[in-house]
Amino acid sequence: MHNTSPVSPKTPAQQSAAFTHQAEAPVEAVAPGIKRQFLGYNDELMAVRVWFDEGAEGPLHNHPHTQVVLVEKGRFDVTVGEETRSLSAGDSFFVAPHVMHGAICRQAGILIDMFSPVREDFLAESDIL
Repeated sequence: MHNTSPVSPKTPAQQSAAFTHQAEAPVEAVAPGIKRQFLGYNDELMAVRVWFDEGAEGPLHNHPHTQVVLVEKGRFDVTVGEETRSLSAGDSFFVAPHVMHGAICRQAGILIDMFSPVREDFLAESDIL
């Protein structure tokens, strides 16, 4: 006997709108010289635009999420694990779960952060959602 009941896809517990217009999406300050804007997310994936003033620092930290970061603008000294590299517009870096990483902004810029799964902590601490 076959189960003929329809299979429903998992519905995300939370999800952003399908489209985000940069000029209309809220921007929040998260640390001195750093602000962010949510681009889109559901339970499995999150993208965030992060502006850095020159000299601003994303201190070394780790988390259980997989992360890919694109340097949209500016220049950053980025550390992943034991290695530090200077990255500029068009460059990117990958961070596996639980690996220490951080960045120092050497020329004002923008990073596009992508996380899997969603950064629940970002959503919980945000006052713009």
